[in-house]
Amino acid sequence: MDGNVLALAGGVGGAKLVLGLARTLPPDQLTIVVNTGDDECFHGLHVSPDLDTVMYTLAGLSNPETGWGLAQETFHALEMLRRYRAETWFSLGDMDLATHIRRTQLLREGRSLSEVTAELASCLGIAEQLVPMTDQPVRTVLETDAGDLPMQQYFVKHGSQPQVRSIRYEGAEHALPSPSFARALNRASMVVFCPSNPFLSLGPILAIPGVRESLAAVPNKVAVSPIIGGAALRGPAAKIMAELGYPASCAGVARQYQGICDYFLLEPRDEGLAPEIEELGMTPLVAPIIMQSDDDKIALANYVLSLPELA
Repeated sequence: MDGNVLALAGGVGGAKLVLGLARTLPPDQLTIVVNTGDDECFHGLHVSPDLDTVMYTLAGLSNPETGWGLAQETFHALEMLRRYRAETWFSLGDMDLATHIRRTQLLREGRSLSEVTAELASCLGIAEQLVPMTDQPVRTVLETDAGDLPMQQYFVKHGSQPQVRSIRYEGAEHALPSPSFARALNRASMVVFCPSNPFLSLGPILAIPGVRESLAAVPNKVAVSPIIGGAALRGPAAKIMAELGYPASCAGVARQYQGICDYFLLEPRDEGLAPEIEELGMTPLVAPIIMQSDDDKIALANYVLSLPELA
């Protein structure tokens, strides 16, 4: 693949393909834009869960059992906070807290989230451009039968149990793409929609004004389905899709990218939905997209990057 690749990601599934892309491309040819719609303040600290998941994955520090958090993590600070009667439903490990302490310190010094992310990534030895979708605050809020819930409260505190009626991205209407995101949109020769939740991970990115229009002008846009056989490999994507009235299928995911995607990758077991995806104006491609090992991640990345030459 010649040229610059823009990857849009969030969550564990997105981080897996990002790792494959990073192992395949020269660092200066890859820009990774990550969702910040689920950023929250915990214990006075700015926490960016999706950015951290991707950052720890690229740095080789992530917990291999969960896909998020750090390997060999301890939770002594959380135990002490619990003794102080603080709310501790959001699990923050001791090493993880160091990330949030440093991020919050740098933000309070007046640096942008983009600048802070670049600083943290550099300290962890990450050569690729890892950037937030925006430097302005955007918050994903789910309207549910239990009331309006910010994303982390819905997902972690309530275990994704409440029924979702609608989703809004507060602040998105006033947000701008981060500077590196804007540059990548202008020079990209390929866009990869990683296998992330289309509403909670990629939805906030696409809600920023002008992003969809800019993506439509980029050639070679490829999406990888996070839904296989009617179920999400991780997280509540299928549940949310059904509750919002969309088919809980790869075709339902493809609908979210109509007009801004050229190729859509689906698992062999979903091959029967290929005609439905084709009707949306995309070329459906059947491929093994489950990533259980690093070799799987690299193989899928190589396949995705080869698509412009195969077309």
